[in-house]
Amino acid sequence: MSPSKLHWLHRNEPETFRRIATVLLPHDWLTFRLTGRRTTDRGDASGTGYWSPRQGRYRNDLLELVTDDIDWDAALPEVLAPDAIAGEWRGAGIPVAAGTGDNMAAALGLGLRPGDLALSLGTSGTAFTVSPDAPGDPTGTVAGFADATGRFLPLVCTMNATKVTDTVARLLGVDHARFDSLALEASAGAGGLVLVPHLDGERTPNRPAATGMLTGFRNDATPSQLARAAVEGVVCNLLAGAEALGPGCAHGRVFLIGGAARSLAYRRVVADLTGRAVLVPNDDELVAAGAAVQAAAIHHGRDFSRIADAWELGRGETVEPDDGVDRVAIRAAYADAVAGAAP
Repeated sequence: MSPSKLHWLHRNEPETFRRIATVLLPHDWLTFRLTGRRTTDRGDASGTGYWSPRQGRYRNDLLELVTDDIDWDAALPEVLAPDAIAGEWRGAGIPVAAGTGDNMAAALGLGLRPGDLALSLGTSGTAFTVSPDAPGDPTGTVAGFADATGRFLPLVCTMNATKVTDTVARLLGVDHARFDSLALEASAGAGGLVLVPHLDGERTPNRPAATGMLTGFRNDATPSQLARAAVEGVVCNLLAGAEALGPGCAHGRVFLIGGAARSLAYRRVVADLTGRAVLVPNDDELVAAGAAVQAAAIHHGRDFSRIADAWELGRGETVEPDDGVDRVAIRAAYADAVAGAAP
């Protein structure tokens, strides 16, 4: 629960707020039900906004902005080390791992290493990597999460991803399969059509009141070009955000995950616009796989990456980029369209 939600509860439901004994995230509550211990982990704790990954401690000064009437030290769960056991499943004697957040577990499921880049495209989009160093971004574009292994998980999030291509498919009157085919029929660059996919505002870049924009629209435009422009716009938008992660993930592996990973058009455009081979994992349940990696590593006292490699997680189909695509020109045209869009 973020400080803003705690503040809302304090302001709007003071009686309920006064009954607070412990503040637990959903997976922390499940751990509590299993073990009787009030614990959390670095990954999920770093998403609260009041635990600092860089400093490795709770920021009680932020929580005291909500109220100083609570003993926050007593109300907050213990943050466990990555290799710690939260306790035993009461009555069963089974060790329970610390657990973690969804993106942190997905990174474990991929066997993500420093230098790798994960692109997740669903309704919204995320780009993340793992790093031995705590990220510092004064603009706020990069969320400086902790990962589940003792490292850090810099992440960028966009609001508009597959819901944009779903909208264009609806306007074209086609289903997902036909939309995919249309996008692949058009040549890279969509004949000059550029779609800025900020349909309902956007958080990266910070354009909360923005709407979408289509440029380069000519009389000879085709449905396939519009489909291709929609996919390219979504991918360009996420890649522009991913640049804020820095050069550290410019030369490692590129993973494409999320619902769009099943789309041949998205696979092709991601490979072409990154100019790098893109790995689409076979496993659709990467968060569950990551939880299994964490449990196995802790139970056997082995390194997380060695467990992931032994299980051959993160393996799948590789899509090579088309060297004939002028990715620089396509991404520059997109950047120009964003710069010319209304704020």
